[in-house]
Amino acid sequence: MGGSSSPIKKNPRLSDREPRPSSPSKKMPKQIHEIKDFLLTARRKDARSVKIKRSRDAVKFKVRCAKHLYTLCVFDSEKATKLKQSLPPG
Repeated sequence: MGGSSSPIKKNPRLSDREPRPSSPSKKMPKQIHEIKDFLLTARRKDARSVKIKRSRDAVKFKVRCAKHLYTLCVFDSEKATKLKQSLPPG
C-alpha cells in the first residue's frame, strides 16, 4: 500500500475567515467615572431614559442616549440616593 495519506482538512468556519464588522448593537456601553459628567449626560437633549440597577455592592445608573448607553457605578449608597434625587424628572 502506498503512503498517500489525505491532508487534514481545516474547518472553513473556523480558519481563514475574516472577522465580522462590528455591528452598532454589539458595542459595549461607555463608562462615566464622574458624577458631574453623568448628570450632564442625563440632561442632554438626546437622553431618553435612566435606569437604576441595584446590587449588593454597587448601584449602577444607566442613561440611554441616541448613540450610546452610558453607565456610572456608585459604591456608596448615600451618594446613590443623592444622585437619584438630582436626576431630571421623567
